[in-house]
Parts: sequence; structure tokens; C-alpha cells
Amino acid sequence: MYRFLLTPRWWGINLFVALAIPFCVFMGAWQLGRFEDRVDTHRAAEQRPDPGARAAAPLAELLPVDKSTSGRLATAAGRYGEQFTVPGRELDGRRGSYVLTLLHTDTGRALPVVRGWLPAGATAPPAPSGEVTVTGALQASETQSSDGVHTAGGLPSGQLGMISAASLVNLVPDDVYDAWITLTTAPEGMRPVPAAAPQGSGLDLKAFQNLGYTLEWFAFAGFVLFMWFRFVRREAETAKDQALGLDPV
Repeated sequence: MYRFLLTPRWWGINLFVALAIPFCVFMGAWQLGRFEDRVDTHRAAEQRPDPGARAAAPLAELLPVDKSTSGRLATAAGRYGEQFTVPGRELDGRRGSYVLTLLHTDTGRALPVVRGWLPAGATAPPAPSGEVTVTGALQASETQSSDGVHTAGGLPSGQLGMISAASLVNLVPDDVYDAWITLTTAPEGMRPVPAAAPQGSGLDLKAFQNLGYTLEWFAFAGFVLFMWFRFVRREAETAKDQALGLDPV
């Protein structure tokens, strides 16, 4: 009754099933591993001491920014220059803008400094003149704008969609650090911006996407196996009917 499994057509079906199921299981296990890695990273981040509680260190000692240096207090010296606002930023449920001023250091590179958060409609105070030394929480360059979309243009002059060297490279004469700091204290009229957790250190949407993909791949494996059994049963019933001289429905 099951001799049809040895026909060329069924050899192709069987080969597909034999390859598809292990592949789906492998991909599901891989996605599950990614999710578990994110969970472990999240737990490690929760157990790690607050990076902002450690003593401030020179900027050069903390670069490049990674999960261990993100949020660390960094110090840098230079002169303030160009100033921008980064609109669409929320703080305590209120919408406003970050005030970003470039600090031109003696290394010949400019450091983006978020001096504070400004409520919508307010005017940003000018930056101090002369040589200054600033201290703030170190952050990695953003890869998305405040609205979640990479903004290459379209904003009014003096505004930025995201804080990164890529968005500033054509706006200032100096090279720009691929990092930025947010001051621990803000000038009058503004509020300090708290440091954000480093990317990939929390149970964010991507982590639960990995978990969802895990379930999908295992479901695909089960579906392939289910359909194979269904086709085999249907083919066996057809062969049985033919053996009894019945017309298959």
C-alpha cells in the first residue's frame, strides 16, 4: 500500500521534508539562543553598578563607546561652537527638544554635547563663551531619529533628526566624534537629559521578535510534518480504493 513512497515524485517530497524539518528546528534554536543572549545581557546590565556613579574619566579613555562605557561620566575641554536643536524628544511625558552644542576640542574634533532638554516653544540659552570643561554621561551615536526614522534632510536649518557624526559631518568644519555626552547639570530654563541604556542591553522589541521567530520556525517544522502525514494518508487511501476497484473521489 505504501509502495508509492518509493516513486520518484515521493522521493522528491521525502527529500524536501527531510531537509525542511531540521532546517526549521535549527533556525528556531538559533532564534531562541538570540533571545536567551538578550535576556542574559539584560540581567547582567541590571546587576552591573550604575555607570554614572563611577568617577568621571577623560573622554579619550572611554572611546569607542560600548556597553561597558555607555553612561560613564566623561570629561572634555574646548570651546562651544555651533548649536542645534533636536526636536521631538520626550522627558517625563512632555514633548520638547534637546539643545545640542558642539564642543570643539584641542584634538581638532568636535564633541556633540546635549546641554539639556527644552520645552516646546521655549528659546535655548546661548552656550558659555571661552574655554570650558564639561562633564556628562557618554552615549553612542544614534542610528535613528527621534521619530524612529533615519532623517537625512527635510528639517529646518538649525535642527537635527538624530545625534550622530553622520548627521553633522556636512554641517560643521571639524571632524565629529562618533559619540556624544549629556550634561549632568543643565543651564537655567532647561532640564538635564538622563543617559539612555545602551542598545541591545534590555528586553526591547527585538528581543521579543527573536522569541516570536522561534515559535514561527518550530511551527513551520510541525506544519511540514503534519502535511507530509496528511498527503501520505490521502495517497494510501487512494491506492487502497484503486486496489478494490473503486473510483477515487
